[in-house]
Amino acid sequence: MLNFDLRKDSRKLHRWGAILIALPFLIVLLSGLFLQVKKQFNWIQPLSQSGSAIGASVPLDSVLTIAKSIPELETKKWTDIDRLDVRPEDGIIKIRGTNGWEAQIDSHSGEILQIAPRRSDVIEAIHDGSWFHEKAKLWIFLPSAGIVTILWLTGIYLFFYPYWAKYRNKKRLKKRKEERQKRKIEGKL
Repeated sequence: MLNFDLRKDSRKLHRWGAILIALPFLIVLLSGLFLQVKKQFNWIQPLSQSGSAIGASVPLDSVLTIAKSIPELETKKWTDIDRLDVRPEDGIIKIRGTNGWEAQIDSHSGEILQIAPRRSDVIEAIHDGSWFHEKAKLWIFLPSAGIVTILWLTGIYLFFYPYWAKYRNKKRLKKRKEERQKRKIEGKL
């Protein structure tokens, strides 16, 4: 038969779980901190520019031509472009190259407003584990998230257990005291 001591086993789970996920959790924690402030630091994600007017009138063929003219994007064909982010309210089109660079162009004139590396995508890939290997995401980082959940549960239990034990002990002592007083009274009568 299994001998299960919740307090003792929670400590073991907590200790060994923390060791198992120390490195993946640190990676998720640090990359998450960078992602939290990606809009505040141009080094992580380039600041969005503003175009000359609201809306978009640059044809897609022209977007590819403009992208080809930007050496940093290393674009020769559409497959060299990871994503187009059309922002009609800002009057810009963001062109993200597959190489991690981003160009922002005016959506009316086609003028190049900014060219900068976009590191937030790499940081996101590090954060979810896919940067290391596609299987790392499911076989290391996902189980680590499950273990963090167990650590959270055991940590909550270990935090509140002393208060619960103290309350239970106080209640037991109060009951004993009441029983002694009851016996004293009964003995006197």
